[in-house]
Amino acid sequence: MQTHEIRERFTQHFVNAGHTAVPSASLILDDPNLLFVNAGMVPFKPYFLGQQNPPFPNGTATSIQKCVRTLDIEEVGITTRHNTFFQMAGNFSFGQYFKEGAIKHAWSLLTNPISEGGYGFDPERLWVTVYLDDDEAAEIWEKQVGVPAERIQRLGMADNYWSMGVPGPCGPCSEIYYDRGPEYGKDGGPIADDNRYLEVWNLVFMENERGEGIGKDNFEIIGPLPKKNIDTGMGVERIACLLQGVDNVYETDLLRPVIDIAEQLTGATYGTDAQNNIRFRVIADHSRTAMMLILDGVTPGNEGRGYILRRLLRRIIRSARLLGAQGETMAQFMNTIMDTMTPSYPEIAGSRERILNVAINEEKAFLRTLESGTKLFDDAAAAVKAAGGTELNGAEAFALHDTYGFPIDLTLEMAAEAGLKVDEAGFHSLMAEQKARAKADSQAKKHGHTDLSIYREWVDEHPTDFVGYDNLESEAKVLGMVAGGEKLSVATAGQEVEVILDVTPMYAEAGGQLGDRGLIVAGDARLVVNDVQKIGKKLWVHKAVVEGGDLAIGHSVTASVDKQWRHAARQAHTGTHLIHAALRQVLGPTAVQAGSMNKPGYLRFDFNYTEALTPEQLKEIEYIANQAVDTDWQVNTIETSLDEAKAMGAMALFGENYGSRVRLVEIGGPFSMELCGGTHVDHAAQVGPIAVLGESSVGSGVRRIEAYSGLDSFQYLSKERALAAGLAASMKAPTEELPERIAQLSEKLKQAEKELSDLRRRELAAKSMKYVEAAHDVNGFRVVAAQLPAGVAASDLRTIATEMKDKLAGSAAVIVLGVQDGEKAPYIVAATPAAVSRGVKSGDLVKVVGEFVNGRGGGKPDMAQGSGTNANGLAAGFEAVKSELEKL
Repeated sequence: MQTHEIRERFTQHFVNAGHTAVPSASLILDDPNLLFVNAGMVPFKPYFLGQQNPPFPNGTATSIQKCVRTLDIEEVGITTRHNTFFQMAGNFSFGQYFKEGAIKHAWSLLTNPISEGGYGFDPERLWVTVYLDDDEAAEIWEKQVGVPAERIQRLGMADNYWSMGVPGPCGPCSEIYYDRGPEYGKDGGPIADDNRYLEVWNLVFMENERGEGIGKDNFEIIGPLPKKNIDTGMGVERIACLLQGVDNVYETDLLRPVIDIAEQLTGATYGTDAQNNIRFRVIADHSRTAMMLILDGVTPGNEGRGYILRRLLRRIIRSARLLGAQGETMAQFMNTIMDTMTPSYPEIAGSRERILNVAINEEKAFLRTLESGTKLFDDAAAAVKAAGGTELNGAEAFALHDTYGFPIDLTLEMAAEAGLKVDEAGFHSLMAEQKARAKADSQAKKHGHTDLSIYREWVDEHPTDFVGYDNLESEAKVLGMVAGGEKLSVATAGQEVEVILDVTPMYAEAGGQLGDRGLIVAGDARLVVNDVQKIGKKLWVHKAVVEGGDLAIGHSVTASVDKQWRHAARQAHTGTHLIHAALRQVLGPTAVQAGSMNKPGYLRFDFNYTEALTPEQLKEIEYIANQAVDTDWQVNTIETSLDEAKAMGAMALFGENYGSRVRLVEIGGPFSMELCGGTHVDHAAQVGPIAVLGESSVGSGVRRIEAYSGLDSFQYLSKERALAAGLAASMKAPTEELPERIAQLSEKLKQAEKELSDLRRRELAAKSMKYVEAAHDVNGFRVVAAQLPAGVAASDLRTIATEMKDKLAGSAAVIVLGVQDGEKAPYIVAATPAAVSRGVKSGDLVKVVGEFVNGRGGGKPDMAQGSGTNANGLAAGFEAVKSELEKL
């Protein structure tokens, strides 16, 4: 049974039982506790916590959620059951059925014949576990389902009590295991051997809320949830493994094709070598995870989600290289995994080119890193050998890994080829320190998560009625107020307060558009609203300052939007859509939105693209956007279903989770059609002129365009015109001749700088000759030790030292120079090859000078530099160097 059929049978089983089928959420959700969605229940978390009412007719739902877990990336492939990406099929009940319903639904799907829509598992091969004191679940399994008591086992909190690992919903669980047979391990059930008895389904009886804590069993149970809920998770990959009759998840229909391609590209064979097997599995697992992350809008970077993606892609490249691959392999891996996953995720087809571009560009960059890392390794290895050593120290191996992205196993392999060892203990110690820092930072971020429980009452019972699309003013009632995390009954003059109204015309920040500004007025009470935010996507919270009077709960008020603010905000938001459409015309469909921000008069638009835009491309984007303004297309908003909007050609954004009804903003028919909840002008001409300020990089594979709209655009262009006019007047040339005149001046300046540089070089050469002639002997070394006159810049020291080295190349010579450069005392030590062969290490000698000038420095055996703060110590430092030379 193919994986896509396993998915279809699961969904249909629960739809037939009255559940609402919910599409998988993006892997990226707005949750400060999670880097990626890591469990099937995560998108339903607000319903379990009671922060929102579930929007499902029967209070039940089913989904097959994309999940990513990356805590132990290094362990991938060592076991054959775990993946970084996996699909969690689940059924959910929000206050409807509980233990009995969850157990019977799962059992029937697993054991019903294939001809009746089930998976056809032999009931005699299924075992279950329950929480230690959960007699109710054990009785249901035995008395109602018919599982023999000897195949029901009890486990403790670490195994059979579920939570996300962070504060949130939790509860006891019951797990279902499949006995794979004696050839996989010993008898005795899951307690005896969890390799033979493979867990396939976890039924969580979610009834409590957990607090802070570490680990699976070291946390506080805060109390019961508002309702008893069901959250189950069936591992699609594990079911596929069993139904396809293969030993592990890497040999299923989704991953085995990638291993086959890896065999072709590397010449290695899967299944013949334990270490190589791990590398094949890493390629298969990480290719799928990386592809799915890119699909959901993640791009490689140096922190957060981008760093995880970059790490996954680089581990693929590294593993392929260690298996014997030469050159680029990413295109073949990505194409293969997209072929296997598209039947389950049809949206891959529309993003294929973009996914390939992101992965291939990262591969090219990393291959360059490998090339530069190899050179750095060669230098480090040569230094070790020159010093008579046999081991590359852990700090150098860590620097290659951490700073340059050079994998440790490649370092080990190359060291062995060079006849050297690597201080692995030192390397792993530094890695452990880095991980500890990262974990502490992660915990700090989790603890900073805002407690939103104070708003739960309003979210559940009084969601805000937003009327701001059609009205800039409305009558409303004050439902609640919050200040300093506490509920208020009355707010007084001067107080900062969050106000909850039953109705509001003010837009809450969302979709990149900042929240409205405005007023709340009731009699003598006057509140200035400076921001509006959403809680749980249902509640509008007005952040305001009481300018005068008192406001109490229950007061009738008039809420009004700052009209000028809204007008300029609408201009910028519609301008963002025009820029997006223009950008896709110029760059093609692979330039996909990666974020935006618009406020009155200003917009910025981030998009996935790997190259800087040319001035011509920027000019064309600006022209197309303004052409749309000039055409004065009507801006239409249409409320429809998500499927209908997509059928019309609307763009959905990565990381956004849309409900069953969506708002489609259409400008000029096919010119721009996006799902968007923001506020917009009625006609494109109302945007006013759009002035593109420029574009820049905001991360690997992500570019940003910034622009002004409306009057802000006019003012910007007016200043630019005045600046050009001023330059034209000073140069006594027409404005249109300015570029040519400036280019001529620039060329003259470059020529003058070159002449000055040549003159300075000749002067430095003459100075160096004077000091070389004064060199004296120290223990067989020709030594130049001199403090150069003030005026010689720190940047000149290397040039002078190199000149001296060249003139003394035929002898064992050591050059020690320093200078007072303002408050600093830069210095340098250089040694000829003959001096290095006698044991001179400039990197050590530069530290000797540093002791006398309060300085630090380092470098290679032939040249090292440093800088201190006490130029008066240079002479003593030079003498100390001579003393060190006397000892050699």
